[in-house]
Amino acid sequence: MSATDPPAAQHNGLAQTQPPSAYRPYPTSHSNPTAFYSQVPSKVAPSYGERQHGADYYSSSYAASSQNPQPHPAHPNTMTTNQHHSYHSHSQGFHVHVSQGQVQALAQSGVNANPGLPQPFPTYSGDYGYSSYPVASSCPPQGLSTYSGQYSSSSASNPLYAGLPQASTHVNSQQGHVTPSQSFQAPPQVNNNAQKVPAPGNHSLLHHGLQQHTTPTVLAQEQKRTTDSQHHNHGVSSAQKRHHSSTVSAPLHAQSQNTDNGHHSCGVNPATSLAHPQSGNQSPAAALSPAHFPHPSIQGIDESSSTTSSTSSEPKNYDVLEGGGLTEAPPSGPAFSNTSKPAKPFGHGYPSLQPGYQNAAPHPIARCDTPVHQPGYSQYSSHFNQLPASLGGLSLQQPQQPEGLRPVNLLQDRNILPQSTLPCPTPNMSLDLRKLNCNSDFFRCTLANIPQTQALLNKAKLPLGLLLHPFKGKPHIPVISPSTIVRCRSCRTYINPFVSFIDQRRWKCNLCYKVNDVPEEFMYNPVTRSYGEPHKRPEVLNPSIEFIASSDYMLRPPPPAVYLFVLDVSYNAVESGYLKTFSQSLLDNLDRLRGDSRTKIGFITFDSKVHFYNLQEDLSQPQMLIVSDLEDIFLPIPHGLLVNLQESKELIKDLLTALPNMFNSTRETHSALGPALQGAVKLMSPTGGRISVFQANLPSMGAGLLHSREDPNQRSSTKGVQHLGPATDFYKKLALDCSGQQTAVDLFLLSSQYSDLASLACMSKYSAGSVYYYPTFHVTHNPAQADKFKQDIDRYLTRKIGFEAVMRIRCTKGLSIHTFHGNFFVRSTDLLSLANINEDAGFAVQMSVEESLTDTTLACFQVALLYTSSKGQRRIRVHTLCLPVVNSLPDVLAGADVQAATCLLANMAVDRSVSSSLSDARDALVNAVVDSLSSYSSTLSNIQQSTLVSPHSLKLFPLYVLALLKQKAFRTGTSTRLDDRVFAMCQMKYQPMVHLMKMIHSNLYRIDRLTDEGAILVNDWTVAQPSLQSLSAEKLSREGAFLMDSGSSLYLWVGRNCDTNFLKAVLGFPNYASVPQRMYSLPDLDTLESERMSHFISWLKQDNPLNPVLYVIKDDGAEKTEFFQHLIEDRTEAAFSYYEFLLHIQQQICK
Repeated sequence: MSATDPPAAQHNGLAQTQPPSAYRPYPTSHSNPTAFYSQVPSKVAPSYGERQHGADYYSSSYAASSQNPQPHPAHPNTMTTNQHHSYHSHSQGFHVHVSQGQVQALAQSGVNANPGLPQPFPTYSGDYGYSSYPVASSCPPQGLSTYSGQYSSSSASNPLYAGLPQASTHVNSQQGHVTPSQSFQAPPQVNNNAQKVPAPGNHSLLHHGLQQHTTPTVLAQEQKRTTDSQHHNHGVSSAQKRHHSSTVSAPLHAQSQNTDNGHHSCGVNPATSLAHPQSGNQSPAAALSPAHFPHPSIQGIDESSSTTSSTSSEPKNYDVLEGGGLTEAPPSGPAFSNTSKPAKPFGHGYPSLQPGYQNAAPHPIARCDTPVHQPGYSQYSSHFNQLPASLGGLSLQQPQQPEGLRPVNLLQDRNILPQSTLPCPTPNMSLDLRKLNCNSDFFRCTLANIPQTQALLNKAKLPLGLLLHPFKGKPHIPVISPSTIVRCRSCRTYINPFVSFIDQRRWKCNLCYKVNDVPEEFMYNPVTRSYGEPHKRPEVLNPSIEFIASSDYMLRPPPPAVYLFVLDVSYNAVESGYLKTFSQSLLDNLDRLRGDSRTKIGFITFDSKVHFYNLQEDLSQPQMLIVSDLEDIFLPIPHGLLVNLQESKELIKDLLTALPNMFNSTRETHSALGPALQGAVKLMSPTGGRISVFQANLPSMGAGLLHSREDPNQRSSTKGVQHLGPATDFYKKLALDCSGQQTAVDLFLLSSQYSDLASLACMSKYSAGSVYYYPTFHVTHNPAQADKFKQDIDRYLTRKIGFEAVMRIRCTKGLSIHTFHGNFFVRSTDLLSLANINEDAGFAVQMSVEESLTDTTLACFQVALLYTSSKGQRRIRVHTLCLPVVNSLPDVLAGADVQAATCLLANMAVDRSVSSSLSDARDALVNAVVDSLSSYSSTLSNIQQSTLVSPHSLKLFPLYVLALLKQKAFRTGTSTRLDDRVFAMCQMKYQPMVHLMKMIHSNLYRIDRLTDEGAILVNDWTVAQPSLQSLSAEKLSREGAFLMDSGSSLYLWVGRNCDTNFLKAVLGFPNYASVPQRMYSLPDLDTLESERMSHFISWLKQDNPLNPVLYVIKDDGAEKTEFFQHLIEDRTEAAFSYYEFLLHIQQQICK
């Protein structure tokens, strides 16, 4: 797409990324603005101020790295059409002869804004301060939203890829939220003036019936206005529609019905479509920010692509789809007397409470004996609106100081690591409510106590966000098939354990507090086979649940599972030996591929030409069809390239058996990856599915060709790292085409040379795919990576997968989502398009407090994942989380989740590295620690300058950030290949929190003294639980053996003087000298020590999608360098030790 192309619809995600405000230029001096560091009445014990430590040990300041030059300009590929398709048979293997005439008869056609150098920011407004956002307006947005403060990026002057969406995208416009019209039936390809339909803010008036408090009364005028607006449809005016330059219908999907039925399915209330003036309480920084005047090319998103002849065929009514198309129910119940406080004035943007909400004053109810503590119904007449009194114990007044606020002197207390895995922080709410929350492995917030206002969040200096792992396989989630999926008729929230039952016939939403009728069929409980107990239904008892959905949740009949493998067969690829490993793995798992009797499969190979394979069941052997015209790729035959797995299984087995030897004699070194992908997209366009790409070279022919951009002499440079972004938009635009056709692209890169992963990864990043990287892969020369590749392929082929997925996150009113992280395509403000979803994919979300939460004591979050299973079932997976709202800084700090915050900061730092510079990202990470500890210091008195005090909840924060700075993604001064760095960044954006934390901060155990003391029982195994050791060489002993779990690798370090009994019983060698230099597995010996070690390592590998490989490393071995690089507490030539880092943080705080 050229720079002069008009922008497309903005609802597909904003093209300009504006990092949150914590990322600011590194300060030369640090002061505490009184507006954000005001003294708060302390609830904590006296600090350790009287205890002094050597603060002048390293007094030199930490100089910030210089900034990067502007990113490399884009080189978009321009395709030319060649009317003469070159097509001939291969000289060996399977072949077919087709004349040119037959070929013609059979042929089938099947952005980032560049911020440049950092600009000075107008005013200081806190590390995570954001400007105020207005409520939704009916006027078209006038510009992008801006976030003032230290993390703001400068305005875009020269957009790198104008009009293309980001996987991490800010989704609020300056005038309000932008969302696609619910009436869209076909995808607009290029829009000169993007259609902008105002969408409401985040769909809920958080006011929970679980506590005993007074409910707000709504003025009669507000009630009438809201009632009149409930059926208002977010349509598009004819004037707006005329701005579209072209609209192309979707030919690839079956014609789908609009499931809206006049109903608002975006999880918002139509009342918010009323026009409101722009917010007038923005900060000066926000008012002066150049982001208010975006470049015209970033006003919208271009979904069209020049990479293929097909166009995006995905209908634009995904809001309607996840909304479910339920019919609007009539208003429920007669009005009760209004005796509570007034509601917010007109312009608040949310509906008035229904009459049934203002009922009699609450009375305590006897506690129910059921495990989930739901109310009984014997007290309907007097206790309609309250759950048991035991659920309402949400008082924030603690009789003693919370553990999370206990001061820790980091300079004195060096043993801060927990003995085992760090638990999730406990929210400041009753135990009964905590039991109702979903498992933290699915859904986790960076703050267990939600701040009441944005000003309070700014004071805390901590990021507010969610870490999601929605498709995780374990623990088990109940699956039900109800006749009716009960949802709030206003905000479309799914019924969950935090709703309130007014009586047997009405329930109140916990997000928007709309009173809804209980459907008649919901009165029957299929589990207990009883009637009249809706509060005991599985939907109300389980915070995580999966529904089997009806046809209302389908845009088209569920397609079959379709798998297409695109294989590099150039010289380097064949010589590495990966074809044999791949073919054998697929042969072994052919019957275990996820799918049903309709499952389809196909193969494409490529070098300087593209090879298709005809696998029709009536053939006696597979046929190779070669297309050598790379300028205009085409499908050689209309049928037989994607075949039914069961019907053509024998031909598929024949092909996989012959494939490793078919190209043994090749000398072709060129790689036509781009044309091969174009052919794959055309082949997959009718159905969608999954494309698996195996690449071993830098693409050198046809569309998408790349050139080497890495200078090996600059790998260890401390001045800045360049080329972290793509060199061309070809792969990004191809990914957008794939996303529109419900196709995900997974990339397996097996190359020992530079392959420009920064460009290639875009095909997976924007199509909801995955990236696998094997930098030194060779079957013979590197058996460890060959073994890892085999394990990865086995899991990849058999893991659970979902197709045609969309994911929406709903949250309580006042909270706003502004940035997503992960591999996906943004469809609207809170809706992600996921062509595929797998159980290893993680996501992160940044949030802000847009409006004060003073009217509520609980904040609720709900994520809904709508997908098609491999068996063709449409399903909805729902997770619900509820957290308390607090109004004091100590309470916010006490609930800080240091691991979740670290992972969210890692995602933010990756975006900052690409959009600005690596040095900016590193400085911002350091600032995050400085500011959060400064915030805590403001709550204490008599703090001496020689101490560095942290709350107990954040005592590991400096350690984790230092570990982050020493990762391949962000480290400087150490020789790091560009592809290695980019892959580490891809992992940080994709991996779930539990696995990402192991990659950031490894776990180190001493294992030469394993005992059963404190052991746990796992699957009838007794698993030892050794204590965690600090990641420092001083913890190593040459008389011992240590095991390090870094997520993707396991390192067993053996000391020179290690006990020979351990060597014999575990390694099978009589002494240290006999242990080989390269050892990648442990023998299965008939000893107690070997059994304990085997069980412990198996436990570490359990449920780890990274499939870590074990490396046995001797004290004097050549491979010990990689092991010692994970000892992040030690000093390196270009990085602080942990103690030096603490001194540096202390110096910055005291400035």
